[in-house]
Amino acid sequence: MTEKVQLSCGNTSTFGLLGVLFVGLKLGGVIDWSWWWVTLPFWGGLALALGIAVLMLVLAGIAGLLGAIFNKPKKNRRWRR
Repeated sequence: MTEKVQLSCGNTSTFGLLGVLFVGLKLGGVIDWSWWWVTLPFWGGLALALGIAVLMLVLAGIAGLLGAIFNKPKKNRRWRR
C-alpha cells in the first residue's frame, strides 16, 4: 500500500509576500521609503477594516440621533364634542 505525502507551506497571502519583498528592498538600500510605507502590506488591511467599522458606527449613531429627533411621538389628542 502506498501513501501520498503532501507538503504544505501554509497560507501565504500576496500582501505578506509583498511586505517581505519591501522589507528586503529597504534593508538592501534599493528603496528609500519610510518604514510606515514598507510595512503597510502587513497592517494596511487591518487599518482599512477598522476605519470602515468606525465610519459605519459613526453613521449609525448619527442616523439614530436624527431618528430620535425627527420621530418624536405625537401627543395623544382626544376628540372633544
